[in-house]
This record gives sequence, structure tokens and C-alpha cells, in this order.
Amino acid sequence: MRGPVHPRRPPPWWPTSEPWPPATRGPWLYRRNRFMRRAGCLVAAVLFLSAIGAATLLSFALGRAGIVSGLAQLSVLVVVAAIGLLLFSTMFFRVMRRVGSPIADIVEAADRVASSDFSVRIAERGPPPLRSVAHAFNKMTDRLQAQDRQRRHLMADIAHELRTPLTVVQGRLEGLLDGVYPRDDAHVSEVLADTRILGRLIDDLRTLASSESGALSLQREATDLVVLVHDVVRSLAADAQGAGVTIRIGESMNLPLADVDPLRIREVVVNLVTNALHHTPAGGVVSIDGEAKNDRVVMTVADTGAGVAADDLPKIFDRFYKGAGSRGSGLGLTIARNLIVAHGGEIRATSEPGMGTAIVFTLPVT
Repeated sequence: MRGPVHPRRPPPWWPTSEPWPPATRGPWLYRRNRFMRRAGCLVAAVLFLSAIGAATLLSFALGRAGIVSGLAQLSVLVVVAAIGLLLFSTMFFRVMRRVGSPIADIVEAADRVASSDFSVRIAERGPPPLRSVAHAFNKMTDRLQAQDRQRRHLMADIAHELRTPLTVVQGRLEGLLDGVYPRDDAHVSEVLADTRILGRLIDDLRTLASSESGALSLQREATDLVVLVHDVVRSLAADAQGAGVTIRIGESMNLPLADVDPLRIREVVVNLVTNALHHTPAGGVVSIDGEAKNDRVVMTVADTGAGVAADDLPKIFDRFYKGAGSRGSGLGLTIARNLIVAHGGEIRATSEPGMGTAIVFTLPVT
């Protein structure tokens, strides 16, 4: 079977990213034309038969009533059929223009999305149902384009975050081998510390991937959050002392047992307190408090740092987002949010520039 004959120049609506003439038979252009031809022939046949039927019934009715003779009846049949065909053809082209063109646009756009072209958008035209479909399609492509852009940025961010500690480890090892650094315990300890940073980053990425894919398993048990908080504070006492920051635990904090995974919630509290220590100047205070509200435990980790600008506040839970002066990987708050959501809780941040930042999260009570 012979393929379609292509004109020398592409039509004005042909995408600039598509080659012309098409390399293979049956691209979206010809599927569109085939759809339009078949739909047009079907509707035209229905309209033509309807016009002939209406004219026939009218002519027979006039003949039975004795209003016209046989020859006049035939003339009336022809005239009525011609008028009916003209009217129905006009209606057909208007309907096809109003309905067929938006449907063809959707088919074309769907083919381009299937080819990973997420920049395509559809003009919202035609009847209300088709406008609704076009609006939903545009929203879908917006999200697909945003996710594709986020995926590309995520890969670049991961490569950057992994490359930095690897470069440091490689440089230290080369210095040890070349004799630039003495092979003593002090320099080997520095290399070990760099590998631990790299290992912690890989663990964070694994936790983040598991939580976002829904594959994170939680070992829930009745947990005393007050004991957990005191344990975290003891483990971070040296870091707080080195930064000249005081960590305070609410004196009236008396919480019921929470139905959580203690290891995961400990990771959340460690991330929040560590982040607060990094953004609190010497002489500042990081406070941890909590209370029970209905069937929820509400925990708050607040600092007396510089705070977060209103424009940046919605971004602090995004992956690899780093504020001014941030020294981490940009994953701590993202992991904390995902772990809290996995427990069925909520997390939010409030801040005022110059007044510090407060992270509030909720957890279910046993």
C-alpha cells in the first residue's frame, strides 16, 4: 500500500521540532487526517440519508394529499433533498469545526507527550466538556514538565553532593601516598571522618528515596517522646557546647506514649535540632517543647537565629534547598517531613526575620 504524498513544505501548524517530511508512515499528522476523514464521511452519510428520507416522506405526504402530481412530487423531492443536504452540510461543517478540531488537537498533543515533549499545551476551545478535557490535559503536562525538570535537577544535585566529599577523600589519600601528609593516625582519622560524611549522605539519600516511594517500613511501638528528646539532647551536647548554643527542654513537657518508630522519630528530632544549631549564633538558645492535643502530640523545635525570609519559607522542606550560611546537604528537613508524613503526622515551619524559626510537627498518640 502506498504511503501518503507529502507536500514540499510543512503546514504552518507543523511543530518545528518534528522533521519534514515524516520519516515513517503513520505519524500523528496522518492519524489526525484519517480520523477527520472517517468522522466526516460518517457524519456526511448520516446527514445525506436523513435529508433524502425527510424529502421522501414530505413528497409522499404531498402526493397522498393530492397537493402535487407525480412529476411535481419528484421535483419537490429533488428540491427538498438539495435544500436539506445543503443545510445539513452547513451544520456538519460547523459541528466538525467546533468539535472535531479540539479533539484532533488533543490527539496531536497526546502523541507529543508520549514522545516526552512536555512543553505542549492545548488551546481550551470548543464545547464545555472539551474545554474541561483540554484544561485537565494542560494541568497534567504542567506537572509532568515540573517533575521532569525536578528529576533533572535532582540528578545534578546528587552528583554535586557526592562529588565534594569524594574529592576531599581522594585528595587526602593521594597526599598520604605521595608523602605530602605523614601516614599517622591523625591524618587517617581525617580521611575516616570524610568517609563518614559520605556514608551519612548516602544514608540520607536512601532514606529519602524509600520515604518518597512508599517503601519505607516503620517499626511502630509505644514510645516515650520525653525520654527520646533527652537522649537526643545528650548526644548533641558536645556540638551545642562547641557552637556556644544552649539547648533547653520544656520543663512542663509531659507527653503520653506515641505510636511511632522510635529510630525514625529520633532521626527527625536530630535533624531538626542539628539544623537549629547550625542557624543559631553563639549565645543563642534552641528550645524543644511539646504538648498533647486530643489524639495528637505536638512537638516544637525553635531557635533564636536570624530566621527565614517569607519568600524562602515555603522552600525549606524542598530537597537540596540551602539557606544563607547553610552547611548541610539540604536533605535534613526533607527527610524529617517525609518521616513525619509517613507516621500520619504533619509538619510546618514559622519564622520571622531576626526572630528565629520554629518547626512544629504532630504525631499520633497510642
